[in-house]
Amino acid sequence: DDLTDSSDNRHQQEGRRRPYHRKHTPDDNHHQQHQHQPQHPSPTPYAYKGQGGGRVPDSKADVSWKTMIMMEGDKDRTGSFRNPPPTSPGGAADPPASSARGLGTDAATSAAATSLVTRVYDRWFSAEAIEAPAHKAKTGRWRRVIPAFAIHLCIGSPWAWSAFAWQLQMEHGFVASAADDWTVGQTALPMSLVFAFQGIGASLAGKWQMKVGPRASMVVGGFCFGSGLMVGSLGISAHSIELLCLGYGVLAGVGMGLSYTPPMQNLMKWFPERPGMASGMTIAGFGSGGLVFAPIATALAQHFAKFPTFVGPKEAVETVLQNGRVLAEVQGSLQEVILATPHDLARLPYAMDEGYYVVGSGSTGLAPALMYLGMLYLGVQTAAAMATQTPPKGFGVQSGGLLPTKPEASVSVDAAVRTPQFYALGVIFFSLACGGVGLFSAAKPMMMDTFSAKLPGLVTASFASSYVLMLSAGNLAGRLGWAAFFDKFGPRATFNLFTFASIPMYLSIPFLVEEVVANKSPAALFGFTFATVGAITCMGGTYALIPAYESKLFGPKFVGAIHGKMLLASTISALVGPTIVFGLRSRSEQKAIGELLEQADPNKFQQVFGTPISDVDALREAKVLTIDRLMKVVPNDVIDPTPFLYDTTMYTMGGLMGAAALAHMLIKPVDKKLFKHD
Repeated sequence: DDLTDSSDNRHQQEGRRRPYHRKHTPDDNHHQQHQHQPQHPSPTPYAYKGQGGGRVPDSKADVSWKTMIMMEGDKDRTGSFRNPPPTSPGGAADPPASSARGLGTDAATSAAATSLVTRVYDRWFSAEAIEAPAHKAKTGRWRRVIPAFAIHLCIGSPWAWSAFAWQLQMEHGFVASAADDWTVGQTALPMSLVFAFQGIGASLAGKWQMKVGPRASMVVGGFCFGSGLMVGSLGISAHSIELLCLGYGVLAGVGMGLSYTPPMQNLMKWFPERPGMASGMTIAGFGSGGLVFAPIATALAQHFAKFPTFVGPKEAVETVLQNGRVLAEVQGSLQEVILATPHDLARLPYAMDEGYYVVGSGSTGLAPALMYLGMLYLGVQTAAAMATQTPPKGFGVQSGGLLPTKPEASVSVDAAVRTPQFYALGVIFFSLACGGVGLFSAAKPMMMDTFSAKLPGLVTASFASSYVLMLSAGNLAGRLGWAAFFDKFGPRATFNLFTFASIPMYLSIPFLVEEVVANKSPAALFGFTFATVGAITCMGGTYALIPAYESKLFGPKFVGAIHGKMLLASTISALVGPTIVFGLRSRSEQKAIGELLEQADPNKFQQVFGTPISDVDALREAKVLTIDRLMKVVPNDVIDPTPFLYDTTMYTMGGLMGAAALAHMLIKPVDKKLFKHD
């Protein structure tokens, strides 16, 4: 009678809720009349075998996986079943627990694991679990801004990558780039990849996000982003550009994509009457991420930094050039050294002596800084995701009160991506984002290269870091300020202003640089800053308002998935923008070096570089053949070409803004036949 004892009483005594319930059937009456019999009619296709309550499906029965999962959870702490259903009359005798008919250990473990995942999802991530109570929706929607903003604040940190990455070019040399250090193009690659995989991740995961809900998507995104930064830290420690790109570029980029759209789309549901404001408030966090990342990363890096070994001043150290490396005798052996010039030291936030330092004997502290930031962002994103709630069904706002809203007609995702309006928006998004990402990727080195020699008392390393923060502030201001303009004047006027105003901003930059070089004018420097920050505000406004523009064109229902597809334009811009900036800069630099070599005095060259001019190729490989040092071996009337290295880049960006303006003029309303109600 072990199968027929009162399991209900035992559940009440143990304070447990019965996890398994079955419908009452006519066979139950027969079961109640024959409780003393050892075997009974079974309303289920299960037979119970063995003393341990091992449960196996009848080989002739069709048992669903859901039934197996529910019954797998009906065990007590000893592993026996608390409420096994009765077996059918004439059932087979109980075989040993090791019977081949028993449910295998692997299958049971898999079923239990699946049951656990299902319970966790239902408890914390299902649509019912994350829906806010209706009685709190009327007054509590403003606090929904906090978790959305916090998540975007974390994933917006790559905007300040240039403030972090410029020292990566000197990870071995510390004071300047050594032979094995990464180039400026290599250090910009992680930023390109992180924004590229943001778009790829959002595009591929759009429908999955709609299925699992915003909270689950943001938790997974937070894990990917935080762990990506930690993997990138390991790449810096191992001096592996591949591992750095895999972690900070690919894994963190996927995390950005998973975390980008859900907070914004969810907040737009809380503010259906002001979608531009809701989108702007969310993505304002994305734009201000650099404001938080840059000072924290700099402080952590300086805390963990280790100064390299000082060999001596230039005049006291004898060096040789061997296999593209500058070597000097240090403690009885030849070691690679690097020369710190006054120009190099002016770029550093440390007080150091001019002269030679041992390569690889110091550390920039960037690796542990990135590790701690990864752990911080992982915790913040997880907490913010768990605090996210969706509005109750039928939530709407009109004249300050809650009213049911009628579902609006919308264009499906598949139909939207086949419209010309979608691709015209893509061209606008690509062009404006390409210019902004390009400026961000080169912000700090561009400021130092262009103005530090002409305005040394003003443009210092600290000023260049502040310039990065000014760009981040412009990004934030654009995402907030343009949202209010959008809600008042509409999408067409807003994006006309973005595209047409960006053209003169980019085209004016070369003329402002020339004014600084010719007259050493601080006013022209501030004009340069105003123009670049203004261009960044237009890019920030584009990122913030493209989803609201999509909602106006295609309807609100599928805007999250549609925007995920649209982020592919951001993906392409993240790869193309920095490539344009650093590719054109490198071409201009090599051209300038060639022209300076044609005018170089061989005797002065020998004195400055310690080797004849015929060793130019070896000096290039050692990364010591720079414009700054070549200016010391050419006639005094030769103009330093460094400030003009970015001119071709700015002209190219101006052309892209013109293409964006043309594309926006072609946007018309979407065909009404494509709109459908639920």
